[in-house]
Amino acid sequence: MNLNITGHHLEVTPAIREFVTSKLERVIRHFDHVTATHVILSVEKLKQKAEVTLHVRGKDIHVEASEEDLYAAIDAMTDKLDRQVVKHKEKSFDHGRDALKHQAAQP
Repeated sequence: MNLNITGHHLEVTPAIREFVTSKLERVIRHFDHVTATHVILSVEKLKQKAEVTLHVRGKDIHVEASEEDLYAAIDAMTDKLDRQVVKHKEKSFDHGRDALKHQAAQP
């Protein structure tokens, strides 16, 4: 997996990089088909914003979150991303199973 972390109007310190990496590892553990991840951390006046684009096979998942604290924004972003990845995983694995259920139900 290719991980790219960028900071707009802030410096990405090793502590922030480690925090983002640890949070994303938890999310990516759900889904093996992640090819690239691009994280953008930015400051806009009093709001800290974290956004991520996750490139998976067949889809790009984009999530963003804004909070007053950067670490809280990263937490909110990873929670949203976790829900999106699980939803995408269930959709991709459930594909085609409905047709089998309908065929078995018909006499």
